[in-house]
Amino acid sequence: MQAIGLDFYYPGGDAEAFWSKVRSSQEYSDDLAEIRAEGRRLLATPAKELSYSSFSLFHTQGSRLEFEQIYFEKRRRLNTFALLSLLEPESECYHTALLDAVWSICSELTWCLPAHVSLDRSVSAEIDLFLAETGFTLAELRLLLGDRLPGILRSRIAELVEARLFRPFLEQGPYSWEEAEHNWAAVCAGSIGSAALLLLDSEEDAGRLTRILEKTERSMEFYLHGFGQDGACLEGLGYWNYGFGYFVYYADLLLKRSGGQRDWFRREQVRSIAGFQQKCFLGGDAVANFSDALPHAVVHLGLSDYLASKYEEVQSPPLRLRADYRDDHCSRWAPALRNILWREEHEAKSGWGPIDVYLEDAGWFVSRMLSDAGDFGFSAKGGHNDEPHNHNDLGQFMLAHNGEFYLSDLGCGEYTKDYFRDDSRYDYACNGAQGHAVPIIDGVLQAAGRDRQAQLREAKITDKEDRLAMELSSAYPLDELTTFTRSWSWHKCPLPNLHLQDEYHFKAAPGSLTERFVTLLPPVLAAESGLVVLPGRKGELALELRYDAALLQPEISRRTFRDHFGKDAVWYTVDFHALQLKRTMSIQLEFQFVLYKLK
Repeated sequence: MQAIGLDFYYPGGDAEAFWSKVRSSQEYSDDLAEIRAEGRRLLATPAKELSYSSFSLFHTQGSRLEFEQIYFEKRRRLNTFALLSLLEPESECYHTALLDAVWSICSELTWCLPAHVSLDRSVSAEIDLFLAETGFTLAELRLLLGDRLPGILRSRIAELVEARLFRPFLEQGPYSWEEAEHNWAAVCAGSIGSAALLLLDSEEDAGRLTRILEKTERSMEFYLHGFGQDGACLEGLGYWNYGFGYFVYYADLLLKRSGGQRDWFRREQVRSIAGFQQKCFLGGDAVANFSDALPHAVVHLGLSDYLASKYEEVQSPPLRLRADYRDDHCSRWAPALRNILWREEHEAKSGWGPIDVYLEDAGWFVSRMLSDAGDFGFSAKGGHNDEPHNHNDLGQFMLAHNGEFYLSDLGCGEYTKDYFRDDSRYDYACNGAQGHAVPIIDGVLQAAGRDRQAQLREAKITDKEDRLAMELSSAYPLDELTTFTRSWSWHKCPLPNLHLQDEYHFKAAPGSLTERFVTLLPPVLAAESGLVVLPGRKGELALELRYDAALLQPEISRRTFRDHFGKDAVWYTVDFHALQLKRTMSIQLEFQFVLYKLK
């Protein structure tokens, strides 16, 4: 294999010409403003160091945020001053700050997060996501900065990557993530493989490089095995950006260093996964955020443009969805760099085009429709209740207009120790069925498990109406429930409406049955019988929930949960309690978008 040089990153290997173009091009003006603003902030902010006290908090209290905020701010300093040093190589203050950031990270006891290691044993053999990412970052900076890095730091980077990535990977494993069918395999193995491609370039290194790549390639096969042929990422769009992103970063370096001989992009499955992002958006920045995903998303233009250049069916995203440099709270170097390196010129377009798709392997249905009244989105989910970052959510659905959710999925909550424990995970509303638009039957919620699986009954797409139906009785640990079929009819009018029908068959009449719906908007119980209204915050439209008042009694509750960033967020449940409990029951509700008007 040929050694990786600057020509793998810049046209003709001319770094100076590339960064000069970036400085002068309007295409990058927003990126540069954000990076420079962050540079000014960081220069004026004293750097914090990690401590044992903050590290131990996860193990004593279950809290991650205190340590991670300092950890990721250190990576923000590294990334920002590295980019500014490449953009403005004459700036002494940026370069000095960069060297301090590299020195500080090289001085850390471990690059792992406390959630992924034990206090009771040595960390020398541990490899987690963030240790692997850090090694890849430093290896890449060593190449891109060249002799601008002092020899002591160049040597220290090589020593640490060898000691913390290569040697444990080859000698201490196997690690559980090596056969993971989710983001861990791609990020850990991809980062190690990428670092090896960047650092191991001598004849003496050839054998070690081969062994590392063999193990990396094996983990990548496991990662891809976690996808069906529909290319859907069950962990959600954020983890697609994360896991598939690191898969692509590695595959790109491998393709270049092998002279085009080792090409993952020829795989049809990779092509299918590459098209997932454009199928997630429901209008504006709203996305189908099943699993541990955020409800609003931006795009990494670098990764998106790279994939669009590989596959004609992959669309370049609207420029207005570009991720702000400061958006990534984990401050990852690889996407931040490639958002600049891989950028292409973008045509002016306001959003994605319309789409109606049923992702058969994932059990996701996504509709994005455009009308004179704006962009509307509807999405519903089947699948099973043992997915990566699983939520108990069979039959969950959401409705959005112009980026605002009317019916919501809470997405991911604050990551704590208990959040990932089997005996407490589903106590969190964002994970348990209680926080989703699914029924509560006889006081019983959906349960976790691979056998809790939706059975598709219908998925029909037409120009004017989409229909979806699923049998969901296996989601509930109830012997008395013989069948439960949920059906949606999505009528794609200029102001669309959704018809929901739930049909139940029991061995004996249940003691109670509640139809639950989830929203972030304050619901209003209208004076008119049989009507609940969700007024949009933008003052454009409202969503009317119409029900049979003779059959259902509404109840509105205000609740809170801890969001992914550790803040209390308000959400609401609209519960309809069945008034006539029988062995066979059919419940119907209408969800109609209307011009904004409180009744």
